[in-house]
Amino acid sequence: MSGPFKNSPRREDKDVEAGTSSFTDYEDEDSPFDITTTKNAPVERLRRWRQAALVLNASRRFRYTLDLKREEDKKQMLRKMRVHAQAIRAAHLFKAAASRVNGITNSPPTPGGGDFGIGQEQILSISRDHNIESLQELGGIKGLSDLLKTNLEKGIHGDDDDISKRKSAFGSNTYPQKKGRSFWRFVWEASQDLTLIILIVAAAASLALGIKTEGIKKGWYDGISIAFAVLLVIVVTATSDYRQSLQFQNLNEEKRNIHLEVTRGGRRVEISIYDIVVGDIIPLNIGDQVPADGVLVAGHSLAVDESSMTGESKIVHKNSAKNPFLMSGCKVADGHGTMLVTGVGVNTEWGLLMASVSEDNGGETPLQVRLNGVATFIGIVGLTVAGVVLFVLVVRYFTGHTKGANGAPQFVGGTTKFDHVLDDLVKIITVAVTIVVVAVPEGLPLAVTLTLAYSMRKMMADKALVRRLSACETMGSATTICSDKTGTLTLNEMTVVECYAGFQKMDPPDSSSKLPPAFTSKLVEGIAHNTTGSVFRSESGEIQVSGSPTERAILNWALKLGMNFDALRSESSAVQFFPFNSEQKRGGVAVKSPDSSVHVHWKGAAEIVFGSCTHYMDEKESLVDMSGEKMAELKNAINDMAARSLRCVAIAFGTLEADKIPTDEEQLSRWVLPDDDLVLLAIVGIKDPCRPGVKNSVLLCQQAGVKVRMVTGDNIQTAKAIALECGILASDSDASEPNLIEGKVFRSYSEEERDRISEEISVMGRSSPNDKLLLVQSLKRRGHVVAVTGDGTNDAPALHEADIGLSMGIQGTEVAKEKSDIIILDDNFESVVKVVRWGRSVYANIQKFIQFQLTVNVAALVINVVAAISSGDVPLTAVQLLWVNLIMDSLGALALATEPPTDHLMDRTPVGRREPLITNIMWRNLLVQSMYQVTVLLVLNFRGISILHLKSNPNPERVKNTVIFNAFVICQIFNEFNARKPDEINIFQGVLRNHLFVGIICVTVVLQVVIVEFLGTFASTIKLDWEMWLISIGIGSISWPLAVIGKCIPVPETPVSQYFRINRWRRNSSG
Repeated sequence: MSGPFKNSPRREDKDVEAGTSSFTDYEDEDSPFDITTTKNAPVERLRRWRQAALVLNASRRFRYTLDLKREEDKKQMLRKMRVHAQAIRAAHLFKAAASRVNGITNSPPTPGGGDFGIGQEQILSISRDHNIESLQELGGIKGLSDLLKTNLEKGIHGDDDDISKRKSAFGSNTYPQKKGRSFWRFVWEASQDLTLIILIVAAAASLALGIKTEGIKKGWYDGISIAFAVLLVIVVTATSDYRQSLQFQNLNEEKRNIHLEVTRGGRRVEISIYDIVVGDIIPLNIGDQVPADGVLVAGHSLAVDESSMTGESKIVHKNSAKNPFLMSGCKVADGHGTMLVTGVGVNTEWGLLMASVSEDNGGETPLQVRLNGVATFIGIVGLTVAGVVLFVLVVRYFTGHTKGANGAPQFVGGTTKFDHVLDDLVKIITVAVTIVVVAVPEGLPLAVTLTLAYSMRKMMADKALVRRLSACETMGSATTICSDKTGTLTLNEMTVVECYAGFQKMDPPDSSSKLPPAFTSKLVEGIAHNTTGSVFRSESGEIQVSGSPTERAILNWALKLGMNFDALRSESSAVQFFPFNSEQKRGGVAVKSPDSSVHVHWKGAAEIVFGSCTHYMDEKESLVDMSGEKMAELKNAINDMAARSLRCVAIAFGTLEADKIPTDEEQLSRWVLPDDDLVLLAIVGIKDPCRPGVKNSVLLCQQAGVKVRMVTGDNIQTAKAIALECGILASDSDASEPNLIEGKVFRSYSEEERDRISEEISVMGRSSPNDKLLLVQSLKRRGHVVAVTGDGTNDAPALHEADIGLSMGIQGTEVAKEKSDIIILDDNFESVVKVVRWGRSVYANIQKFIQFQLTVNVAALVINVVAAISSGDVPLTAVQLLWVNLIMDSLGALALATEPPTDHLMDRTPVGRREPLITNIMWRNLLVQSMYQVTVLLVLNFRGISILHLKSNPNPERVKNTVIFNAFVICQIFNEFNARKPDEINIFQGVLRNHLFVGIICVTVVLQVVIVEFLGTFASTIKLDWEMWLISIGIGSISWPLAVIGKCIPVPETPVSQYFRINRWRRNSSG
């Protein structure tokens, strides 16, 4: 490969255990299991792998995959609800129009009873039907709020008694959820396995025939033994699945539990979405989800995306006079405002929809799909082997080569009774079917969900909430992280530490005595109105400031300058508002004063607002022209502050004649605030220190082969200073293009040029959300697996496009969270790095389980096949194989799939998405252990009586077979330790920290002793003396030194599977 992609991570060398991604271009694209990402995957592609999988129990295998039929049913239900809602509204409008034509007036609604002046049915008829006339008859929004006993400024009282009355009268903001599956449902599903059903039938037949031929005292042993073993497998499987289900239910609850601010008792308080009541006053900003049905009290340029409810992608502009109705579940696309809640829970269309749609589990993951492919391949091999064993045993039986315990043939033509023949055939079929149970790793794909459920629960403690299962494992493949600066790499604790006002540097920055009154008046007027934050002053004089960190910093600074927030807001009124957004990097407001004068206030990125200024106000309150010399002086001041990692914000204003403001509300909503000929008031420098430990986290990522890139809307000099502090840039010498680049420069390049330089970009300053999207697309074209952090509404496209979208739990908008795959609950970059560790841990744990399970598969199959073909009998009976299957499948997955992540994982390069699941190291370990087990146990099978000196024993054959079974199980117990560390010599490191692993090993040992010593009749075993136990333990313990020797054997870097791909590609090319 050459050209612009020569440095692509697809060409990077991987460590030996992880494998290598060479020749990925020759991947078999026709394989239904070749899905590198399930994010936004086509439905047909998902359906194709399901149809190709060899499945014995579909209800269990596909439990944690996307239910394609249910998804379609959900869409149809949503369409029906939209049509129903629109039909009701259309009928209401038609009725209202007919009434106007006929001169009929609607009688005002009768007042409601109870504690409020309006009843639930009345308020629902207004909000659901969007009945503006009925709302006006109540006296408009003010009249409705009076009936609901709500103060439009201060909200409801919010005490327990008030909340209780509102919930009693209008309901709570919850909806009935479908109950989770009961434990017995999981038992039922576990019993649907085809092989287990055949074994139950065989057990019933064996029971009937045994009683008939041997009598009730002895004849029931075989049948009941098999039935009990099958029942044990079902119960253990169901218990494991039920625990996973409970974990997923808890995580789904966390996903739905949105926290938001409401105004109660005059102050903003944060509550759960479930605690909203009718009458609440809720502030709405860009990116928020409308949490309940309501009406708009006041707003500026408020636009709502109602596509989730109406199905139409058109953005709807809202105003309190003509179109005030807001629907739950919709998203705020622009502007800001406050709403009065009129409907909650099932009394909203969104609530009805959520009550009728059950929660999904995020669909299948790529690893799950690939494991289904592995399971299908192994299953086909297992079925073939079982078929061969069945054929050989049947032929040997009917040809008289199968001997009984007394050495005589079991079948003699014309002599052996039909009942005996049928009983023997049932036993042969039972063995063959049991081989299928062991051979087909039905639990292998489900091991992914087991480790994901465990990981997701633990990740919650590490401040990461996984919204989509696939993201957890994809994070292990991440090659680059595009991180925000503010709040992620920094603390998000902002303080104004420097200020230039009236062209003078204020020291300290909040020294109001240095500013003239008129200057201060204009400055604080702009700050009080041009903000989405608020200031609450309690009766005791305590001040509480809310809003974004930047808003809080500026409001706190203005308070020290003498700002009276409430007085300024009440004295003058905001005419029009231009909300701050990350594209424009500024926000503005037009304010009409009591004397009818109008000021336009702007605030935003220093160089952008400063660029629109033609004058500045000096300390004498005079307007002075902004000369070239003065502009250069200010630019130097801005660059100086930015170089010291300060966020620079400029505050400016302009005057406007009142007659230039549109009087018509519709024209006013489209009116654009003038942003030229502004007067500069102040430039403030806001300090936001780096998070402690972030430099170590960045270094850890770099050592792990994950490049950290900072993408920020801040000044390029501020970005550079923070990047140097965080270690993203090593030194000043790295701070040049394209390593350090501005968003506008990057977007000006052609696509080919962007692809060429994207690899080298470490810091992008003054970037827009679209620049972030372009960078993500370029990096993905370069072969990177990209993780992106984002918090704003405009970050949604980049979060959606990235392989892993990481939204911020504190500062992130609901739109950003909905588009993301993982929510970082504490907005901390260290938590992002922990997610990388967990992602790698998922992949590593699955590989450990695969190595362990395949070792058992290979050993059990080879031993039984060789024994069956050579002697016509198998040393491992059906009950014994079911116990081995339980160790290998459910218990093995629990023990190995729940290993916590280790630091060693971050010493490797990222896991390639097309890298083989079974690496060369795993093949080596697997072959060493399975060859050892097969060799030792087959020697015991054919020469065990003489080797173990059992000729004098009254039951030599039974003792020999018991030793083989015991040694085989003990080998798996020892090998379980080996599987923990496939590429490390010290397999005991950290073992005591994994309590589940230790517990399962102890339980397995105890049960094995019980089976051998006390359940001989059921398990076809016999009590062993201490010598036989020592021999069994000795055989098992050899696997530890053998593993150490095996790990010294070098393996080729190119995976075995790649040789087959290359040969196949060459054949296809030549053909």
